[in-house]
Amino acid sequence: MPKKGLKTTERDDPVPCKQARLQAACTLPSLNFESPASLFSSLIFPISCEEFFQHYWEKKPLLIQRDDHNMSAFYQALFQVTDLKALCSQGIYYGRDLNVCRCVNGKKKILNKEGKVSYGQLKKDFDQKKATIQFHQPQRFKDQLWQLQAQLECFFGSLVGSNVYITPPAAQGLPPHYDDVEVFIFQLEGQKHWRLYRPTVPLAREYNVESESCIGNPTHEFMLKPGDFLYFPRGTIHQADTPAGGLHATHLTISTYQNSSWGDFILDVIPGLVFDAMKDVLELRRGVPRQLLMQVDTEESSQRLGGLLRSLADRLEGKKELQSSFMKKDFIMNRLPPFLISDHSLLVPGRESRNDGLRLSLIEEQPRDSHDGT
Repeated sequence: MPKKGLKTTERDDPVPCKQARLQAACTLPSLNFESPASLFSSLIFPISCEEFFQHYWEKKPLLIQRDDHNMSAFYQALFQVTDLKALCSQGIYYGRDLNVCRCVNGKKKILNKEGKVSYGQLKKDFDQKKATIQFHQPQRFKDQLWQLQAQLECFFGSLVGSNVYITPPAAQGLPPHYDDVEVFIFQLEGQKHWRLYRPTVPLAREYNVESESCIGNPTHEFMLKPGDFLYFPRGTIHQADTPAGGLHATHLTISTYQNSSWGDFILDVIPGLVFDAMKDVLELRRGVPRQLLMQVDTEESSQRLGGLLRSLADRLEGKKELQSSFMKKDFIMNRLPPFLISDHSLLVPGRESRNDGLRLSLIEEQPRDSHDGT
């Protein structure tokens, strides 16, 4: 049942942003890193994986609120505002490693300085300008996050990114917007007030800011506290702020499935399929009609093309292997190396290893593009 004092509004019609509210009634187990599947199961406990993918994945948000000290302590170990001071002394830079921003009149205003980040200046902007700190790719500095994300990449078979957001009291960093990724939120420190809205573009393929005057009333409104977990599909419009009179709020955003739709996969597979088919199918090797590229009315050619595509579809159904030209290569080249508890010397170029049944060549970890949305 929802906790007293938390406001939740739901629509009766079956829209993708319909929200499930859960209060974990039994003791939460520790996160289970034995396998990628066991890790994800422990993250969404008490929801089962079968229930999650049947009822929530790409359909509607899932909110799990927990009263469990062990889980909130584990979340806080992933990243805290105190970690920033040590990282600043190591040398981190505006833009590359973090952004300083705030929401002003429904727009995101960047307050970055130039060059290396000074912790004193960062704290001044945080305290006096009510600026949110958006820290990119924290798995580069925190082994717990490296381990978590590497296992999730195995589980999803897709790249997994992350950002940490630290917002002072009575402040908001980002305007209402939607993302092109599946989003998992871990509340690490303090409390964050969230509002979710009906998507204007379900399962969106692009990040976009939405005007608050156009998105209507929130479908759901709630407060996240340390140890709480939130999932919502790409395209879900959302905004979040830190209440006045309390402490700062820190949350971790884990994101995945960017450019991983059936449409993306078709765009990736079709070139190789056509190339292979041209070796055997004479019709595909015939020349297009003269002056086709100069014509306005191409109805006859469109019908011919449709027939060729149907023949390709028939050919595809008999294939046992789909040759991805880019998506698979991008995943293998940019995924995180397996988490190594003791022997970091194995992280050298060219060494081969096994990671959950997937063969990969280990490379030195490089900073990866971070998503600038949630």
